[in-house]
Amino acid sequence: MEVGQLRQQEEPVPMTRPFKIPKRLVWNAFRRVKANGGASGVDEESIVEFERKLGDNLYKLWSRMESGSYFPPPVKAVPIPKKSGGTRLLGVPTVADRVAQTVVKQVLEPILEPVFDDNSFGYRPGRSAHDAIAVVRRRSWRYDWVVEFDIKGLFDHIDHTLLLRAVRKHCDTPWVLLYIGRWLRAPMEMADGQRVARDRGTPQGGVISPLLANLFLHYAIDAWLRREMRSVRLCRYADDGVIHCKSEGQARFVLDRLAARLRSCGLELHPEKTRIVYCKDINRTADYPVTQFTFLGYAFRPRRALDKYGRLYVNFSPGVSREALKAMRQTVRSWHLQLMSDKALQDLSNMFGPVLRGWSNYYGRFYPTALNPLWRSVNAYLVRWLRRKYKHLARGAYRAIRALGRLAAKSSGAFVHWGQGHYPAVG
Repeated sequence: MEVGQLRQQEEPVPMTRPFKIPKRLVWNAFRRVKANGGASGVDEESIVEFERKLGDNLYKLWSRMESGSYFPPPVKAVPIPKKSGGTRLLGVPTVADRVAQTVVKQVLEPILEPVFDDNSFGYRPGRSAHDAIAVVRRRSWRYDWVVEFDIKGLFDHIDHTLLLRAVRKHCDTPWVLLYIGRWLRAPMEMADGQRVARDRGTPQGGVISPLLANLFLHYAIDAWLRREMRSVRLCRYADDGVIHCKSEGQARFVLDRLAARLRSCGLELHPEKTRIVYCKDINRTADYPVTQFTFLGYAFRPRRALDKYGRLYVNFSPGVSREALKAMRQTVRSWHLQLMSDKALQDLSNMFGPVLRGWSNYYGRFYPTALNPLWRSVNAYLVRWLRRKYKHLARGAYRAIRALGRLAAKSSGAFVHWGQGHYPAVG
């Protein structure tokens, strides 16, 4: 379907409309929403169901947005587990509302992108977590001290007045301002049907929320830090960030000032995820109780490395964190692949290979040997799978290990770690 096919049978076109919104924006917005997928909202309408009457649905949305009569429905509260325990509530909009938010995002994002700081990486086009990790790694070699910080409940506590003031500073398009205000005030509908009004925050799960959160933190942290403390270096990925400092005294000063700054903006540092860290390595040997921090699933800490002459030394560098490694190994355990004796190797590769490849692509970018415990765990389950599948291998683990080594050498493309040589050696 193309833009011109947005049907106009359901609603007559008013003679005058206060806003002009190109139909192309609505059509492109739907294509993005469809590509991203996602669950249904409070109306329980899936993307597939929305698409069955696509022309009518998109036309209605466009018509109401142009006339100013579009009011977003409540967002659906969906609890998801947090890595640290407990749950957090995502606010899932309806499919139509995700399209509407994407329409606004297409207008607002090109305006804000040039404003944002080069050291901000989260939820931005053309920037990745790996980019941020590389910046932090490089700075950790030049600066001795780090302030690691995390903002407690960012999406739940953003001040609407301050946020809208920041939006108006860069955008004066009336309908963009109108709908952002309405999205901020849209209630959250709980599982029991209760609707909770919101006077702060922007729902985590909304299309427009990450962009708005980045704008808020640009003024709360990025621009303020660059203006007030020019000698330190910030790297921020959404609400997670590190500030490199030259001395312990400077790090303590920065942490105190940052905490006060966030309080003035209605935010709070997470007490368990904020600390001062000493970047200890072969040249920095002072004693300090904290010599590692975690950023985007990577643990930065002293690690053994080889120089260009093959000599062993201690370097401060990132590798997969212990928490991320534990979570991945628990996931592998939950697969129970050792019980799938009815499956062929190709079946297991199709089922679990993409997940393992994704982990390798993300966590294997820096210090990939830190993933070795994960690959050993996967191989251990595959050995158990072989022993259940073939009776002649059931009697001894050593024979099964040798058989897996031969199988891995023959079918190295089945799993990403086999292709990297992580399999039992053939005796």
